[in-house]
Amino acid sequence: MLPRLVTLFALGMACLSATAADQNHAHHQMMGAPLEATQAWSRAMPPTAPTGAVYFTLQNPGDSPDRLLGVRTPRAKKAELHTHVHEGEMMRMKQIDSIELPAGGQVEFKPGGHHVMLFELSAPLAAGERFPLTLEFEHAGEVTVEVSIQDQAPEPSGHEHMQH
Repeated sequence: MLPRLVTLFALGMACLSATAADQNHAHHQMMGAPLEATQAWSRAMPPTAPTGAVYFTLQNPGDSPDRLLGVRTPRAKKAELHTHVHEGEMMRMKQIDSIELPAGGQVEFKPGGHHVMLFELSAPLAAGERFPLTLEFEHAGEVTVEVSIQDQAPEPSGHEHMQH
């Protein structure tokens, strides 16, 4: 009788653990709304330009903050997070390690502010083309967006969703 009770107890504990893990996973999925990058674009550059920049708006509809830790694209040998800082009367571009994305908030990547710098381009940035950019987040993992190469910045009123 005792071995049977021990077996039943062990089975019951295993079922409780599995149920708790399933509920925790479901809770995480409900709480962690997906991050969005909208209006991802890059300015067309002359064929001889060795660098380019990418701009977009990051939105975090979830209730937990996240952090953008890095970026990569097959279009460039190296991609880095950058921002502009004031040094006296001068604006200077500076590489940064990460960018905080507040819960329920957004961060704009725009000329004169945060942006992604592309170094050693594999092909010129020609208007009308598109390329993938993978964003690496601390909690959300990887999110890939499609970047549209344009002659000029998109209109701010357009809320075109590139990818979720």
